[in-house]
Amino acid sequence: RNIGISAHIDSGKTTLTERILYYTGRIEEIHEVRGKDNVGAKMDSMELEREKGITIQSAATYTKWDGHSINIIDTPGHVDFTIEVERALRVLDSAVLVLCAVGGVQSQTITVDRQMKRYSIPRICFINKMDRAGANPFRIIDQIRSKLRLHAAAVQIPMGAEDKFEGVVDLVKMKAYFHEGPKGEKVTVKDIPAKFLEAAKARRAELFAAVADVDDEMGDLFLNEEDPSAEQLAAAIRRATIGLKFVPVFMGSAYHNKGVQPLLDGVVNYLPAPYEVANFGLDAKRGEEKVQLSSSSTQPLVSLAFKLEESRFGQLTYIRVYQGTLRKGDWIVNTRTGKRVKVPRLVRMHSNEMEDVDSIASGEICAVFGIECASGDTFTDGTSSITMTSMFVPKPVISLSIEPKGKENANFSKALQRFQREDPTFKVHVDAESKQTIISGMGELHLEIYVERMKREYNTECVVGRPQVAYRETITSKVPFHYTHKKQSGGSGQFGRVIGYVEPVEEVNEEGETVEFSDQTVGMNIPSQFIPAIEKGFFEGVDKGSLIGAPMTNTRFVLEDGMSHPVDSSEIAFKLAGLYAFREACLKANPQILEPVMSVDVSAPSEFQGAVIGLLNKRKGTINDSEVRDEYVNVAAIVPLNEMFGFSTDLRSITQGKGEFSMEYKEHVPVLPNVQAALVAEYQKKQAAKR
Repeated sequence: RNIGISAHIDSGKTTLTERILYYTGRIEEIHEVRGKDNVGAKMDSMELEREKGITIQSAATYTKWDGHSINIIDTPGHVDFTIEVERALRVLDSAVLVLCAVGGVQSQTITVDRQMKRYSIPRICFINKMDRAGANPFRIIDQIRSKLRLHAAAVQIPMGAEDKFEGVVDLVKMKAYFHEGPKGEKVTVKDIPAKFLEAAKARRAELFAAVADVDDEMGDLFLNEEDPSAEQLAAAIRRATIGLKFVPVFMGSAYHNKGVQPLLDGVVNYLPAPYEVANFGLDAKRGEEKVQLSSSSTQPLVSLAFKLEESRFGQLTYIRVYQGTLRKGDWIVNTRTGKRVKVPRLVRMHSNEMEDVDSIASGEICAVFGIECASGDTFTDGTSSITMTSMFVPKPVISLSIEPKGKENANFSKALQRFQREDPTFKVHVDAESKQTIISGMGELHLEIYVERMKREYNTECVVGRPQVAYRETITSKVPFHYTHKKQSGGSGQFGRVIGYVEPVEEVNEEGETVEFSDQTVGMNIPSQFIPAIEKGFFEGVDKGSLIGAPMTNTRFVLEDGMSHPVDSSEIAFKLAGLYAFREACLKANPQILEPVMSVDVSAPSEFQGAVIGLLNKRKGTINDSEVRDEYVNVAAIVPLNEMFGFSTDLRSITQGKGEFSMEYKEHVPVLPNVQAALVAEYQKKQAAKR
C-alpha cells in the first residue's frame, strides 16, 4: 500500500506516523514531536522541523504490517507548504485523512480534501486526539458529510472519551479492542462490554445502511432485511472505498497509543494495492493519447520523479515506479530531455536514513542518487514514449526582496538555485529596475523557512525587506522648449541649440513603445550627424524622471529646429542640449507619478464575504464584482500593488485560513496628490543624503 498522511496543522500526522513505525517494528523507541528528550519525531529530520515542531518537507518511509509492505509519506499541514502535499498525493494510491476530535474539519483539511479529489484518491479518515476535552467523533463525522460532501460512516465507536477513553469497538467484526502494555503494543480482543453493546448495534445498522446506498450486494441484503456477515461487510466497504463512493472513519489517540493498530488493519483491509488503481500516462507518439498503465513488473518501465532533495551525497531523486522494474545499474531515459542515464544507486528511504536495494518492483517508491532531472520528469527504459501527467503547481502569492548580509558569496546564489529546483512554488528573479533579488512563495512562513535554511545550511545570513514597487512618471500637458547649451572654457567650447516641444502620448505606437523621438527639422540648421546625439540625450532623460528618478512613459519629444556652431558644435554638446531641454520642459508639463495596480481575485467561504470586502476597501481597493457560488464567494477587485504587501497573512487570519487569492498586473495609474508629494520629498531627502 502506498499511503499519504495528511491533515490540518497540528492534527497529529507526524505523531501517528511515529506510532505506526513503532508498532510495525521499524523504530525501537517512540519520540514526541516537541518531546523533552530533544530527539524529535523520526519523520521530522530537519533541525528546523524539530525546533518549530512542524513538518516542512514530506518525508517517506517504508514498513511492513500483516505481510503487506506499506510506503508512508508524512506531509506538512501548513498552507504554505501545499506543494509538498500536492506532490505526495500525485504519486500515492490512497491516503489517511487525519482529523482532530475537537477541531474537526478545518481550513487546511478542506484544501487537502480538494487535492485528494483532484487526483481521485481513495481515503480513510482517522479521528485523532480522542483523549482531548470536548472530543466528539460523531460531530466530526457530520462535518465530514456536510463540509467535505463525503459519504462517510464510522466503522468503529469509542469506548469512553476524553480522559476515560479506553479503546475502540470494531463494528464490522463486533469485537472490542483494548490496548495494554506501557506503550499500548499489546492489543487484546474481547467481547463488547455490556454498556457499549446497544450503541454498537445502532451504529452498525447505520454503517450497513450507508454502505448499502453505494454497493449493490449490500443493497440487496438490506432490502431483504438480512444481516451481513463480517466478511461480506468488509468486502463491500473495500469495494466502495476503492470506487471513491464511501469513506470509512476510524478513531483513536495516537499520543496515548490507542487505536493505531486497528487503523493499520484498516489500511490493509480497505485501501487499494497499487495494481487496483488505474494509473494513466500520455503516449507522446500518438498525440498524447491517454494510455492505462499495467501494474505488472515484467512490462517496460514507466516511473515518475516527484521530489528532489539535496543530501550529503548529491541530488537525491524520489521515484514512484508505475510499471516495470527499476534495477541498479540499468540505463533509463528521461522523456522530457531524451537523455540516457545510468542508475548508480537505489535506496529505500526511512525519513533521512536509507537502505540500499538492488531492484524496485512496480507500485513502489524509492530514491535514486546522482541523476540530474527536474521535479515531475518521467523515466522509461527507452522502449516506450509514455509520459506521466504532470502535477498542478499553484502560483506564488507573496514576494520579498532579499540580499545577503555583508558581501555576496557563491553560497547565496547556490542556495537560491537549489531551493528553486527542489520546490516549484519557490521562484527567484532579479527586478530589472530596482536591481533587487526578489523571492516569491506561497506565504510568509514559506519564505521565512527558506531564509532560515540559508543561514543554517549555507551559512549565509540574509536581510529581507518589502520589495520596491516599480513606479513610473509621465507628463500631462504639451510644453514647447527653446534651449541653448553653451560652454566656453579655452580651446573649442560646446554649443548646441534645440527648439521643439514635448507632449503626452495616449496610445502605444506600432513598435509597442510608450516613448518616442520625432525629428521634424527642415533644412540644415542642425547637421544630420548630430540628430542621433539629441535622441540619445532624450532617452537618457527618459530613463530617470525628474520627480523620483523613475522611468518615464507615454512621452513624445518633437524636434523642430535648432542651431549649430561650425567649431564648437559636437555630439556631446547636442546630447547634453537634448537632455537638459527635455528635463526643463518636463518640470513645466505637470509631471505625474504612476503606480502599478493589480487585478485581484479572492475566493473564500461565503460567510466571510463582508470581511473580505472590508479588507479590500481598507487596502484602497476598488471592487468590481462579487458573486456567491456553492457556498464560496468570489470577489474581483483592483488594488494598488503597494497596498498588497502582507495581504495573504491578513486574508488567512480573517477567513480562518480558508481564503485564497491570485493577482496579476493590470496597468499603471496616477497616484493621489498627497502620495505624490510624500514620494517626491522622500526622493529629494535621499538625493541630499547622497551628496
